[in-house]
Amino acid sequence: MTPRPHSRTPSARRVAFDVVHAVSTDDAYANLLLPGRLRAARLSPADAGFATELSYGTLRARGFYDAVIARAAGRDVERIDAPVLDVLRLGAHQLLTLGTPPHAAVDESVRLARQIGSARAAGFVNAALRRISERDLDGWRAVVSGGVSDPDALLAIRHAHPEWVVAALRAALAAEGREDELDALLEADNAPPRVTLVALPGLTDEPDEARDERTAFSPLGIRSPAGDPGADPEVAAGTRRVQDEGSQLAALALSRVRPAAAGERWLDLCAGPGGKAALLAAEARNASATLTANEAVPARAELVRRALAPVDPAITVRVGDGRTIAGDAGGPFDRVLVDAPCTGLGALRRRPEARWRKTAADVAPLAMLQAELLTAALDATAPGGVVAYVTCSPHLAETRDVVAAVLGARDDAVTIDTPAVLSEIVRSPLDLGARGDAAQLWPHRHTSDAMFIQLIERRA
Repeated sequence: MTPRPHSRTPSARRVAFDVVHAVSTDDAYANLLLPGRLRAARLSPADAGFATELSYGTLRARGFYDAVIARAAGRDVERIDAPVLDVLRLGAHQLLTLGTPPHAAVDESVRLARQIGSARAAGFVNAALRRISERDLDGWRAVVSGGVSDPDALLAIRHAHPEWVVAALRAALAAEGREDELDALLEADNAPPRVTLVALPGLTDEPDEARDERTAFSPLGIRSPAGDPGADPEVAAGTRRVQDEGSQLAALALSRVRPAAAGERWLDLCAGPGGKAALLAAEARNASATLTANEAVPARAELVRRALAPVDPAITVRVGDGRTIAGDAGGPFDRVLVDAPCTGLGALRRRPEARWRKTAADVAPLAMLQAELLTAALDATAPGGVVAYVTCSPHLAETRDVVAAVLGARDDAVTIDTPAVLSEIVRSPLDLGARGDAAQLWPHRHTSDAMFIQLIERRA
């Protein structure tokens, strides 16, 4: 029997709902949850692609869709039951962004509401989505932005970013004299990224032009073919790992800042979930150095152990507060990576829900923690050793301001010209445009996360 054209889509919609609802109610991470749900559902490649776009796209524009839903439903979204609200968000994304025919988007959303046990809300879902279907995306942008004149507020509506994030990104670009690139950056944040892999040196063949589509900058980077990267035997074995190119460059800046001497001691201070630690471990092994990995959260420390196992299961993984590392881990160390906890504003392409998870109030306590971790790293570093301070955020309060505050309070540390170091590592020139010794990567310029990298030398 020939299936109806849309008969396969409800299961894809259900997968998308489960992911979106878990993010909304359980603080789940879509990029960690979705792959397993797709495999369990055994969706066709087309349906898996639809479920992925429906999940990520809905989460990415959630704030804008909530404003639309509130107007269409005639009530604040806080007054709508959480499962019903997520059904409406999914429906709004189909109507306004995916171009799904209104009758299909509305009918399937009503069906989904009944599937999840909200049959009494079916009429409400039907009415709200039909009102949403009366305008296109530009029409609803005009409605939501009515009376708004502030440039950042208008960009926040157009690109579905919180206004405080738009302001922070504007300031970070302005620090490089590139404020006119803000619109391009916000667009890049909303573009689904290609999956990239890192070939761990010494554990697998180096990237080969004949075999691999190589990334633009990292000498170890590979563009993953379409589909589930976990199906790659080398990825499954852990010798190639899913890792953004910016993260690769952050680790390589530390491991290749200068030739390593045999017997050097390296430290990853904030190692979870283990991606950069695995690359550092492979680099350390090739240099006859040893790596210690530290992680404060036990569950994340277990992820670090799994990530390091293909390189060397005997690597020490310490579970503890990184701020006490100097007295507890038997330093000093010759190279230390501080991949500090941050707002994650540099990874909004890959973590679509992240923009709605943090607020401006989160920045100050994070910056305090970052400064404490960088101070602890420098205290644990041997004279002549190097610290790499890294954040997956371009927010000035988490990047340049932290480095300036910590180094301004001591006279035994000096910044290293990080763009110059990276220029000796990358496959093609990086247009960083940074002022000073730090390197700031950007999604719209480098198709990577907005990774901040500052190398610092501990002086005698």
